[in-house]
Amino acid sequence: MSAEHPSTLERIHAAARDEFLEKGFQEASLRNIVKTARVTTGAFYGYYGSKAELFRALVGEVYDTILATYQAALDAFASLPLEQQPEQMGKISRQCMKDMLQYMFAHRDACHLLLRCAEGTKYAFLIDEIVEREVDSTHRYYQTLAQLDQPVPPIDPWLEHILVTAMMKGYFEIVLHDMPPAAAQRYLEELNDFFTAGWARIMGQA
Repeated sequence: MSAEHPSTLERIHAAARDEFLEKGFQEASLRNIVKTARVTTGAFYGYYGSKAELFRALVGEVYDTILATYQAALDAFASLPLEQQPEQMGKISRQCMKDMLQYMFAHRDACHLLLRCAEGTKYAFLIDEIVEREVDSTHRYYQTLAQLDQPVPPIDPWLEHILVTAMMKGYFEIVLHDMPPAAAQRYLEELNDFFTAGWARIMGQA
């Protein structure tokens, strides 16, 4: 369907994006979405059974892709021989964040919906889900270091959670602030340098 003659579904999606971005999922009005899209309520329900289904249509694939990309990087790191993991600790995650950044730039609206407007849906917990997976991976890495006779000193679980959360929120700030690509790449590199060095220090590896 051409831009001059968008389909009914395209009009619904466009109206929904604007409404969700302006008001968030909870405050968004399905009545306004239908009105802006110039469709009847009956026509809307021919596509979606609820506002939640409509929101999922806008963000679900992006949510799943971000989690899958991050999990693939964690799995790739865990599959390395134990003796290679210390050297590779920051490299795989760095590449993962670059790949995710490129993907998120290509899906800015959906990422803004996920990060700013998803309260009241399961998608509001994207960062929490990533933090949980990162913490679990970090604990497995502690075990690897112990097997390599490089034991990690005791680290407070609250500190772990705070640091991982700060790291992930920092990454997603790039998207939230719509940074130009060159600035975003520089920011990402500096964040990676900062957190890689900090974690190495806390884990007694620097």
